[in-house]
Amino acid sequence: MQSACSARRMVLMCARRTLHRHTGVGRGGAMDKIQASGDGSASARTGSESQAGNGEDEAADGLARYKDDRDFVTALARGLAVIQAFTNQCRQLTISQISYRTGITRAAVRRYLHTLTELGYVRCQDGSRFSLGPKTVSLGNAYLSGSPLGGYAQAVLDDLSETVGEACSMAVLDGTEIVYLARATTSRIMSPSLNVGSRLPAYATSIGLVLLANLAEEELESYLARVNFLPFTANTIVTAEALRAALADARRDGYAIANQQMEVGLRSIAVPVCDKAGNVVSGINVLANSARISVAQMRSQFLAPLRLAAQKLGEKASERAAASG
Repeated sequence: MQSACSARRMVLMCARRTLHRHTGVGRGGAMDKIQASGDGSASARTGSESQAGNGEDEAADGLARYKDDRDFVTALARGLAVIQAFTNQCRQLTISQISYRTGITRAAVRRYLHTLTELGYVRCQDGSRFSLGPKTVSLGNAYLSGSPLGGYAQAVLDDLSETVGEACSMAVLDGTEIVYLARATTSRIMSPSLNVGSRLPAYATSIGLVLLANLAEEELESYLARVNFLPFTANTIVTAEALRAALADARRDGYAIANQQMEVGLRSIAVPVCDKAGNVVSGINVLANSARISVAQMRSQFLAPLRLAAQKLGEKASERAAASG
C-alpha cells in the first residue's frame, strides 16, 4: 500500500509539472520534480549563476528561440514562469526550488520574487519560503469570467454528475496539457486531488484525447514535436504511433475513453464541446472507479448524458460568442 501511494504521489507531481507551456519556459524534463530536501543542487540545474548572474542565460530557461524577437519581453516571461512554478502539490517553495523548476538562476529568481511580493502576487512565509498571494486569484477569475462558457459550465456539470452519480470535469488544451476549468465531484470519488486550474498531460486523459483528435494536422504535428511521453501506468500511451491510433478512434466515434492511463483504478469517457460553427471549445468527461464501472458500462450509461451536457455547453458558448461579437 505504501509503495502504491508513493507511486501515486510521483505520478501526480510529474503530471502537474507547470512549465511545459506555450512559452517553453522551464526545464520540461520527464521527471521535473523537487528533491525531498527542497533544494535543487547546482549540478541539477541548467546553467549556473556564474554564467548569468542577471538571469539572462536564455539557453538555461528555454527562451533562446525568442532572442531575435524584439517584441518578446524575456523578463516578463521569466516572471510568469516564477508564478507558474507554484502548484497544488508545491504551494510553498524556496528560491532554490523555483530556480530548479524554471531553469532561472537563483539571483534572478530572488529579484523576481521581491518584485512579485511588493506587488502582492507572492508572499514570503518565513524569510526563505514563498507562496502565491491572494492577488493571483484575480488573474484566474478574469480568464474564467471571459471564457465562452463562464460560470454556466459548473451548473451543467453539477447536473451531469447528479445524473450519472460520478465526478465530471471540463478542460481545455493548453500546450501539451489540459487545464481544468470546472469540476463536479461526488462523495465516493477516489480520484487524485484535481481542482480548477489543475493540469494533466493531454495524451493520458480522455478529455485530452478528444481535444487532440480535433486539432488540425499541423497543430498535431507541433504537439507531437513538443510532448514528452511518460508511462504513468502500464496502459499509458507512450508513443506517437499509439497516440495517432487512439486519436483516429476518437474522431471516428466522437468520444474517447482513457482506461487507467493516468492512474490504476480510474477510467473516464469524454466528448468534445462544439459551438454551432463546429469549433471545439472544450471537452468534458465522466470519471469512475474501474472496479465498479466497465468500459462497456461507460459507453452505455454515460455517453448519452455526456453528449447532452456537451450540447448544452456548446449552445451556451455560441450564445455568448454572438452576444460579444
